[in-house]
Amino acid sequence: MRAKITYVVTAVVLVFYFVLAGDRGVMLLREGTALTVTFGVAVLVMPVIGVWFLWANTRFVTKANRLGELLEAEGGLPVDELRRDSYGRIDRDSADEVFARRRAETEDAPGDWRCWFRLAVAYRDARDTPRARKAMQRAIALQEGRSVGV
Repeated sequence: MRAKITYVVTAVVLVFYFVLAGDRGVMLLREGTALTVTFGVAVLVMPVIGVWFLWANTRFVTKANRLGELLEAEGGLPVDELRRDSYGRIDRDSADEVFARRRAETEDAPGDWRCWFRLAVAYRDARDTPRARKAMQRAIALQEGRSVGV
């Protein structure tokens, strides 16, 4: 729940920033000189990119959470079997062991979104966020019935 609150607060702050930057960009455009128009366009591009990035990430998180809910309803969520140190951080060797099992499970059933979801969790636990995201994107695509590139 804390992660959701943090995400919403961050999104609200970003939207406020986008509106503020957009307002400044419009002000620069209204000045009408070549320099201010150039800067105005440059300032307006950043909020557009930011809004797109925020929208794409929100969509991704929403779909990933929906898959988690589906998997939980089926009783297929991965069990937390990781060893942790005294500070609560995941033991790297433990994460590697679980990852190896999840990878083998996914190799045995490459068309099953559930396996890809669990693999994404294992990647995240192993602190490999880019691969975790790609595995989750594949899980989402498979669950939605979209074709997935190799």
